[in-house]
Amino acid sequence: MTTTTLLLEGSAIDDIASFYAEINRVFMAGEDWQLGASLDALDDLLYGGYGALAGHAAVSVHWRDIAHSRMALGAAATRAWLQDKRARPGTFNLQILDAQLDALARGVGQTYFDIVMDIFAAHPNVRLTTD
Repeated sequence: MTTTTLLLEGSAIDDIASFYAEINRVFMAGEDWQLGASLDALDDLLYGGYGALAGHAAVSVHWRDIAHSRMALGAAATRAWLQDKRARPGTFNLQILDAQLDALARGVGQTYFDIVMDIFAAHPNVRLTTD
């Protein structure tokens, strides 16, 4: 049984928008629609059934230059993402956002990169390797 290997180019990721552009380049090639910039959408994608994962029980994803991605999706990007959500108070819980921003400021909060890694880890059908 051959394993499909997909390659994420970490050097192409400079912010959250370019992260999803890279996810779409790798996972959604050949599809007539693109994945939106959403952690829930990323989670749904990794369950499989469409895009590059369609028809595969398991895949390997190699994330090259992950250190670049870690920095790009780090504290600054996460802060901007949370503040953007905070600017829409009727949509998101401000107490939760404030707690996340506070934790981030204290250096103990999860970054966007950390959340992405947790999502990948929750999918045993997707084997992630890095360099």
